[in-house]
Amino acid sequence: MSKPVNKTGTADDLILKLGSNNSLVLKEMYLENYSKTVQYILANNGTADDAKDIYQEAFIAVWRNIQLDKISFATRDDLQAYLYKAAQYKWIDKLRKNKREKTGSLNELDLPDEDPGLYMDNEDEIYLEKVKQHFAVMGEPCKELLQRFYFLKQRLSEIGDHFSWTVATAKNNKYRCIQKLRVMILAK
Repeated sequence: MSKPVNKTGTADDLILKLGSNNSLVLKEMYLENYSKTVQYILANNGTADDAKDIYQEAFIAVWRNIQLDKISFATRDDLQAYLYKAAQYKWIDKLRKNKREKTGSLNELDLPDEDPGLYMDNEDEIYLEKVKQHFAVMGEPCKELLQRFYFLKQRLSEIGDHFSWTVATAKNNKYRCIQKLRVMILAK
């Protein structure tokens, strides 16, 4: 049975042993820090396989940097923290990459050149028609306020300036107008 590495050695001793490919030290460092990384990745939408892959990548990267004499540590804890952070950054990079791949661009989507209204169900069409009808007969201040906010994309401060209101008044009036439109739509 192999003898565990003395954890009380200096960080320099540890780095020297890691750099010289001491298999006992490599195995100990690998196992000593693995569970913390697994917990982090599992808690952040990853799987056990993801954790294993990410940790291996991080461990190898840190090990290479030690071999190339690119990094040094004052204590063993510093090395462990560095390894953990390397795994975290690799996981975050993977999540970002996956997000970019999933979102893609609209140009990549295979959308037909048909009327988008074809994809609305009957209830949506009825509701939209009610919104249009009731919006057309709303009182002028509400109608103009909602047009400015939703269609012209004006900020509440701009709307307030137009009507000589404060921003708070514009916000309250927008809320009241939306509520008024909802009541009109839901009334039978």
